[in-house]
Amino acid sequence: MKGMLVELRVENFAIIDKLNLSFEDGLTVFTGETGAGKSIIIDAISLLVGGRASSDYVRHGADKADIEALFDIADNDACRRELEAIGIESEDGLLVLRRQISKNGKSVCRANGRLITLGNLRDIGRHLIDIHGQHEHQELMQPEKHIRMLDRFGDEEMEKAKEAYRKIYGDVLEISRHLERLNANEEEIARRLDILQYQIKEIESASLQPGEEDRLLEERTQLVNFEKIFEALSRAYEALNGEQKGLDWLRAAGAELETVRALDGEIEEMAAAIDECFYIIEEQAHRLRDRLEFMEFDADRLNAVEARLDEITRLKRKYGKTLDDVLAYYDSARKEYEELTHRGETADDLAAEYEKRFQALIEASDRLTALRKKIAKRMAEAVNRELADLYMEKARFDIGIETAAPDDLAAFNRDGRDRVEFFISTNVGEPFKPLARVASGGEMSRIMLAIKSHFKAFTGVTSIIFDEVDTGVGGRVAQAMAEKIYQLSKSSQVFCITHLPQVAAMADHHLYISKVEKDRRTVTHVQVLNDDEKVAEIARMISGVEMTELTKQHAKELIQLAEEIKR
Repeated sequence: MKGMLVELRVENFAIIDKLNLSFEDGLTVFTGETGAGKSIIIDAISLLVGGRASSDYVRHGADKADIEALFDIADNDACRRELEAIGIESEDGLLVLRRQISKNGKSVCRANGRLITLGNLRDIGRHLIDIHGQHEHQELMQPEKHIRMLDRFGDEEMEKAKEAYRKIYGDVLEISRHLERLNANEEEIARRLDILQYQIKEIESASLQPGEEDRLLEERTQLVNFEKIFEALSRAYEALNGEQKGLDWLRAAGAELETVRALDGEIEEMAAAIDECFYIIEEQAHRLRDRLEFMEFDADRLNAVEARLDEITRLKRKYGKTLDDVLAYYDSARKEYEELTHRGETADDLAAEYEKRFQALIEASDRLTALRKKIAKRMAEAVNRELADLYMEKARFDIGIETAAPDDLAAFNRDGRDRVEFFISTNVGEPFKPLARVASGGEMSRIMLAIKSHFKAFTGVTSIIFDEVDTGVGGRVAQAMAEKIYQLSKSSQVFCITHLPQVAAMADHHLYISKVEKDRRTVTHVQVLNDDEKVAEIARMISGVEMTELTKQHAKELIQLAEEIKR
């Protein structure tokens, strides 16, 4: 097993006030009345692994929602690699994720106490939780989403092939855009050249130097404060130099100590220190004298500095916030001017590079197509085996792949040049038809569960969450789905929100979700059911509102059957 979700803490989230839950491995089911908050708990977990945040999630009257969870990732190598890539250690194989959402919609993400980006959280989260809910039924109804579902069925070889393809695709797109700019019509190019020529000349004529603005600002400060600086230096020099001034007193002190320094070691040290101070201060007095001799206020220089700074400010308004930005713009403008001036030669070079990279793109997309065909065959066989277990033994699932001719770049996208669609034949002798057009809601639930059952072997996530995947099924199909979900829980921690008593009976752990009033506010309450309470809850799920001894007996029989199946 790839670890598990160990603990969850939720505060001020929707109708949840404070909630602390501890989990174990195996199958955990959540049951309760509609609207009690079962899906809210799943929403909280979803946000914790990178889901989209909204201020609507923050409980009314609170400043922020706070969600935190502890994961055991000791055996989840993929997750640990993601953490290492951003410099986070997982001590003792444990990971704490935390997300806070403020009432203004902003969120803060942390992993083991360290701030991370939402992108980092998503990268980590995809190795922890796989949430399957009603929206994934909708993905089955959207053929454009089928290609990514198929690719998820692939292994590391497929991941590397897609990564390599996308790198080449990005390169080809960039070269194509560059060529388009170079091949723009002559009038546009002529206008652009005129603008660039004017800008280059304007910046060149200014003869800007790196660091010049800082030097000018410092010089202006000195010129504006000339009188203040001159008076301060004059007073400082007078305080040090002259009769009965600083240097005279230091010289006198040194002379007095000189007469007795040989008689006492401590006096020797003091005399040496005073001598050193005298020479240092004497040197600084000479520097003050030299500075004063050369100081002369130059009004013309101040005007020149002001004019130069105004010129730099004007150029910054047009070409960048800083002098370095202006110089960087100058370099880029010259480069663009050279490219456009010699666009014939540049375009020829780029066209040759484009042909070379385009051929590499075709080869990379061909590799994706070949891999997809192998994966599609394997996936179809696996799904058909699972469908038989779910009482769709006469149904046949298939995957169609259409590959566009590589005539031009329009045939390609980020996923290659394949169009993938799922097909199904629900009865013997019936032709295959698009899944999105012929499958019922109950069939969709079973098909998605069949797909998920086999995905587990490839995804390697810590936990799987099923959010009401049993819609539209009942009877023996419901029992089959319950057994299939339980089988998944033997190799991965599984959480399931369900309205089916058959699924609830298979649970290793049963949590009942309800709404209660606290301080005149509605809050979500979670109760871990014991054996007797589990019987009562399953009986409620069977009968609805009214519970009888017969329904209780039926509930006990369901639980006994589940225990026999588990054994």
